[in-house]
Amino acid sequence: MPSSESLVELSLSAEQRELMERVRDFARRELNDGLIEREARSEFSREAWSKCAALGIQGLPFPVQYGGGGADVVTTVAVMEALGYGCRDAGLIFGINAQMWSVQMPILHFGTEEQKRRYLPKLNAGEWIGAHGMTEPNSGSDAFALATTARKQGDGYVLNGTKTFVTNAPVADVFVVFATTDPRLGFMGLTAFVLERSFSGLSVGRAIPKMGLRTSPMAEVVLDECLVPVENRLGPEGAGAQVFRVSMEWERACILASYVGTMERQLENCVRYARERKQFGRSIGKFQSVANRIVDMKLRLETSRHLIYRVAARKARGEDVTMDAALAKLHVSESFVQSSLDAIQIHGGYGYTTEFEVERDLRDAVAARLYSGTSEMQRNIIAAGLGL
Repeated sequence: MPSSESLVELSLSAEQRELMERVRDFARRELNDGLIEREARSEFSREAWSKCAALGIQGLPFPVQYGGGGADVVTTVAVMEALGYGCRDAGLIFGINAQMWSVQMPILHFGTEEQKRRYLPKLNAGEWIGAHGMTEPNSGSDAFALATTARKQGDGYVLNGTKTFVTNAPVADVFVVFATTDPRLGFMGLTAFVLERSFSGLSVGRAIPKMGLRTSPMAEVVLDECLVPVENRLGPEGAGAQVFRVSMEWERACILASYVGTMERQLENCVRYARERKQFGRSIGKFQSVANRIVDMKLRLETSRHLIYRVAARKARGEDVTMDAALAKLHVSESFVQSSLDAIQIHGGYGYTTEFEVERDLRDAVAARLYSGTSEMQRNIIAAGLGL
């Protein structure tokens, strides 16, 4: 049983629950039409993105003075859970999460007042889309082994390098990009920049086909003598590691909240199917092998929800949530993969077909074990926190 403190952390107000229901209804009504066809074409829906922004999703946790909703972390997590329940387009939600936590949050925490006023209102309103460039062809989990360089030139910088697996890149207007100003300093030489798509020397490659999250476009970003004004540096030189750490903590703490909602919808669908589907003269839910899978799905859902809301509550109190975020990221991602496998098994042959929209959850779930730090990296963070 969770402690009394944890039970308090998991409680939501009537207003928060009412907001969740409104978001669920909106998502079911506005975001799911034509999804099977759009996913088959790997088609990003700008219309759906704009609808989410009009509802206030992208700007929810950001200050009102920058066009945001001013919501606390727990409310934001609750809304993202509701979005995941009502919206079957996990790619759309993933793209929104990628912008909120790894583009908007670093600008909010490290940006100048001019940067905040230039970028946040447009990102909050869905007028602009943001992308985050850290990963490179030869640096993934070793995030600080970057080859992209930034050299000072006049009143600005010249960036050279290639970023890969950049979510939202094909449709992005703004990029938060990391480069090293002095390779001899290692991570201490890392510096962050806010780039606009129109900057000379910035180009976006072809979209990268993916196993899942297909409605979330992804591509390489090439910086070839890319000219960046000094006022577009995000924080001081050498602060890039801190910018990256803060954005990753936010991302790991919040990005999988939507999957809690998806896992709840997934569970409900499996329970309904197990009651209705008959084999050997009785509902398949009466067979222990099926019932046990559903029980395990319920257990994963509740433990995942507990971890997500615990980290949100602690973050709202200003506590260090490095380990909590890693625990949540690890558990929810692994749980969603396993529950998606169970859902397919419960539905049998139907679960393997695209028409039933069961197999898509598995394809979307696998990526969660990779982005924002692989499951292996989360275990390393947790082990370090334990003093190992």
